[in-house]
This record gives sequence, structure tokens and C-alpha cells, in this order.
Amino acid sequence: MTPPTPPAPPIEVRPARAEDRPAILAAIGSDATFHAGEIAVATELVDAGLDGDGDYLLRVAVADGDVAGYVCFGRTPMTRATYDLYWIVTHAAARGRGVARALLAAVEREVAAAGGGQIRVETSETEGYGAARALYERAGYPLAATFADFYAPGDALLVYYKRVPA
Repeated sequence: MTPPTPPAPPIEVRPARAEDRPAILAAIGSDATFHAGEIAVATELVDAGLDGDGDYLLRVAVADGDVAGYVCFGRTPMTRATYDLYWIVTHAAARGRGVARALLAAVEREVAAAGGGQIRVETSETEGYGAARALYERAGYPLAATFADFYAPGDALLVYYKRVPA
């Protein structure tokens, strides 16, 4: 008889700190999901968030004592209560453990604590973003818009949008 599998250790989500930068960048580059231009933009937002730019809020997921992923989000300019989710990344070695789910839930809790609002997510229709799309759909984010050939021919921009009550 095989002994039962112990439950996975809990995932802690906390604000990112300067010393998390190498682990965040390692997560971004942990596989071939992101091309060089995307990595450059993600790094720019990580640096802005770590420098205290209030437009970019960074949270990290810590599992087994290590940063396993991060999320970057912030209030959408010129709105009362709409937020953009800019990046949600799980290190390739930590996938399948609920890291992205924990990060997304933390963003939703933070938006709710701030009085509620909406969260907008933009992503690609390419295969590399399939896990992200599945995450949003499982979390109740309906597909609100599709812009054909937005990123490149055959690569649409998909916009997911969810209301988060206070």
C-alpha cells in the first residue's frame, strides 16, 4: 500500500523586496515562454516596482523558502477602480503547484480590500500562453475582447476582464 502524498507546503504571497530581483528575473527567464522584447519590458516594470513606483505593484510567491513566481499589477491610469494585471509568472520548476493561482488570488484580495473594482488582463493567443489563459478562465475571467493579428499575423490580443467586489 502506497502512503498518501503529503499536502504541498503553503505558498506565501508577500510584497517583493529588492533582494527578490534575481529570483524574479530567473523566473522570467526559466523557459522559452518570453522573447527578448518581453523580458526587457518585464524587467523594466520589475525595476520600477522595486524602486517604489506606485504604478507597478509587485508581489512574490514563496514556496519552500524560495521565490517561485511573481505578479506585477497596478491601478489603470484615469480610472476610479480598474487595475491592470501586467505580468504573472511562475518559475518553470515550480509550475503545477498553484503558484499562479495564489498570486492571482492575492491580487483579487488586494483589489477587494481597496474597495473593489475591475481587473483587466491582456495576453496572447499563442500556444505559449495557453496556461495563462486557462488560469484566467478557471478564475472566472471572461474573455471580453479579441484583437486579431495584434502582436503579429496570427497572434491576437485577448483581453480578460473581471469585476471584484469589495
